[in-house]
Amino acid sequence: MKTKHIQHLYWRIGFGISPPELKKLSKQSKKVIVDNLLNDSKKVTPLKLDTSELDDLLSGSYEKTKENIRKVRTMSRQKTKELNVAWVERLTNPKELLREKMTLFWANHFVCKDNNYVYSQQFHNTLRTHALGNFRDFVIAISKEAAMTKYLNTKQNRKRKPNENFARELMELFTLGVGNYTENDIKESARAFTGYSHNLQGRFVFRKRQHDEGIKTFFGQSGNFNGDDIINIILKNRQCARFICEKIYRYFVNDIIDKNHVNDMTDVFYADYDIANIIRYMMFSSWFYDEKNMGNKIKSPIEFLVGIKNVVPVNFKKQKQLLYIQKLLGQTLLNPPNVAGWKGGRNWIDSNTIIMRLKLPSLILNNAYISKVKEGTSSSAMETKKQFFKKHYGKHFKTESDWNYFNNAFKNVDINDLKDHILACSINKTANEYLKSLSKVSKQEHCVQLMSLPEYQMC
Repeated sequence: MKTKHIQHLYWRIGFGISPPELKKLSKQSKKVIVDNLLNDSKKVTPLKLDTSELDDLLSGSYEKTKENIRKVRTMSRQKTKELNVAWVERLTNPKELLREKMTLFWANHFVCKDNNYVYSQQFHNTLRTHALGNFRDFVIAISKEAAMTKYLNTKQNRKRKPNENFARELMELFTLGVGNYTENDIKESARAFTGYSHNLQGRFVFRKRQHDEGIKTFFGQSGNFNGDDIINIILKNRQCARFICEKIYRYFVNDIIDKNHVNDMTDVFYADYDIANIIRYMMFSSWFYDEKNMGNKIKSPIEFLVGIKNVVPVNFKKQKQLLYIQKLLGQTLLNPPNVAGWKGGRNWIDSNTIIMRLKLPSLILNNAYISKVKEGTSSSAMETKKQFFKKHYGKHFKTESDWNYFNNAFKNVDINDLKDHILACSINKTANEYLKSLSKVSKQEHCVQLMSLPEYQMC
């Protein structure tokens, strides 16, 4: 398999690849590489923190006093922050690379957040468990998650007063897309999901007395449907497979849809709704490695941050530093902006975030320093003033960078070839001139220089 194709594959289904690993894989065929990626991700390793205190508070003897509610909320806020940091670390060093990347993908598809950490952690691991499984099972599991029944008000959905929130988002955001259902379909499916709830520990509970046992007419079919029946009917619609394939294509291939490619993906996915199969099909497809699909996507803030940490492992001395960076860049894990999630693509970049992205590598890896412009060369407008950023942001970034890891990983890479490993796309003329104006003191310095280019924003 070609080296550039391996790099492209690992930027899309992961967060980059080290030179030693790239060298090892370059001797293998596409089939071996893809099969290994899938095989390595068959196992599910849940991401769990110690919740014993919360579990005790939410046990059968739980009293809903103001003091207990306050304790649950306080501990949940702290645990959510800890899970955020643990998730970033998991993405940086995953045992199941493809499963972890797919978990990140699904987190912005089945969007949900909750102020009870026990429910939030459970939902998070449900995403991970089903990330490469059967989509039908996935949707059914999501519909019964405590966090989701709270977030989209299924818990308040009763036969005498149906709540349509989950039924609407199930079709609009999770399975079909806007315009592929009617308002009556929403009303009838909401009736089918009546009685969905959970107990205090977050386990699904079906409250039969609150369920509407009447006949519902949904997508032209009539029956005493429950929630699972509604999901099964939705998945019989080929549009569901197309909708998911379009999302996968935009996320992993190109923001601009190629209808022929998506049609082919839809045929594969509609046959069995096996997520691993459709990802395998995508990774094997020749068009996945077309030049127009390489280095053309803007990294999400998390992809950007984890990509840096994969090249130079960096430890943030305080937990809140990592959360602060995510806030500045516009993507805080476990805290989506709304039920539609982050829009992605060009929306990741604005006048504020691009400045922070360009300066962040030097802030966290090199004390806000980029090696000086060569003597006799005028300073480029692209170089951000060091003192400004140190004054406004430097206090927030107390880090330790493992340059020994970088030096070992890149010891056989010539300094002039470093760009081929750091950047996913070619350097434009302006950026190249800027780069030439800087002193190449060492590989470390040049690494920071490359990461500070607009081209580093792409994958």
